[in-house]
Amino acid sequence: MVTENTSPVEEKTELNRVMGPKLLYFFVIGDVLGTGIYALTGSVAGKVGGALWLPFVIAFVVAFLTAFSYLELVGKYPRAAGAALYTNRAFRKPFLTFLVAFAVMCSGITSASAAARTFAGTYLPAALDIELSDGVVVGVAVLFMALLAVINFVGVSHSVKANVVLTCVELAGLVIIIGVGIYAVGGGKGDASRLTEVNTADTSWLLAITAASSLAFFAMVGFEDSVNMAEECRDPQRIFPKSLLSGLATAALIYVLVAITSSLLIAADDLAAAESGALLEVIGVGAPGFPRWIFEWIGLFAVINSALINMLMASRLLYGMANERILPKVFGTVHPFRRTPWVSIVITTLIAAALLIGTTGTDAVTKLGGTTALLLLCVFTVVNIALLVLRKEKVAHRHFRAPTWAPIVGAVLCAYLAVPWLSGRPATDYYIGLVLIAVGILLWVVNRTVMRTRGEQREELDPGALKD
Repeated sequence: MVTENTSPVEEKTELNRVMGPKLLYFFVIGDVLGTGIYALTGSVAGKVGGALWLPFVIAFVVAFLTAFSYLELVGKYPRAAGAALYTNRAFRKPFLTFLVAFAVMCSGITSASAAARTFAGTYLPAALDIELSDGVVVGVAVLFMALLAVINFVGVSHSVKANVVLTCVELAGLVIIIGVGIYAVGGGKGDASRLTEVNTADTSWLLAITAASSLAFFAMVGFEDSVNMAEECRDPQRIFPKSLLSGLATAALIYVLVAITSSLLIAADDLAAAESGALLEVIGVGAPGFPRWIFEWIGLFAVINSALINMLMASRLLYGMANERILPKVFGTVHPFRRTPWVSIVITTLIAAALLIGTTGTDAVTKLGGTTALLLLCVFTVVNIALLVLRKEKVAHRHFRAPTWAPIVGAVLCAYLAVPWLSGRPATDYYIGLVLIAVGILLWVVNRTVMRTRGEQREELDPGALKD
């Protein structure tokens, strides 16, 4: 199943190769952990009931199967474009490639926007003991995204090292939650019977679990961002399998333990009522004497880390697509001194700001998180199918090979969780997703027009131009 490199192939790139296995491992954990568990625990509980741990397990299984496909593909094609590159090589349809690239980019931006809303609407007010109106929350969230753009511009080396520190902080927060659970249960608190309760008040048990899993999948995304950092990793074919799988498994274990702790201590209805502040309530109930402000600040740093990594990914994806001429060359412009794709950083930040301004209300985090999961489930379906198509294409170097059943099962499960009448997903997820895709189609048309005017239009991208 796994084939190690005997002579690593490291392609030339304009970007700095600064990431080794440890930095990549923490990058994966830091991107998977964060907004999903810190902000959406209450929303998932509202859909499934006390069996809060089950959707996270299902989401992990779906993510893990798709991770196998990504590992084989990044081993064969260690470039920054990720899912869009695989789609291009498998189907050679420029329009489909562009839509996949745009969907992945938007998933990073919607995820970062969810983190920004959680930062401004939940953890910042809690940490500073203030109340903010929805309008002020939006303004603070937009300013927050602008500050992240500055960090992103400074350089990937600083960003990923900051990620290591912030990942340790957010891990500490989740360990505190688990520790509070152990302490509370040891003191006689908690109701174990909640762990098997499924909310069937207005739906079937299957639809309740599926709807919760569709939302919980947002908590398991992030591992695919690491693929877009391939050009900034040393020896990517060798270090990706262990770093990606171990990082994903670590995050899943922590999620399940946090979910069990939350259900043991607080009823599902109360978790749902707390919305993005559900974990703060767990601290209050499980350990009333614990200094709550410590967890409030940890949660603040956790969502900062999540937003940083997602915006880092989105800008690198635009850079990769520009290099393959799927987007205009200007998006691939690298700053002469900082060696970072500064134009892509500016564009992705502006899109995030527009999304924050356009998505308001107390359930904005759930909407943005649900849209992120929907976009990536569609992309993952395509990636799993692309792997099966690309099995016939050979490369000169050795690489990881996934078991054939993994992409087949992964494609079926991803598609199942994305289909409206099966997933139980709210209509708002599809509305936001369709608006974003409509913007992508408009950009595609504009790009084709500009390239045709300059005599650069091509009906099909040349797969041979992508180095193996």
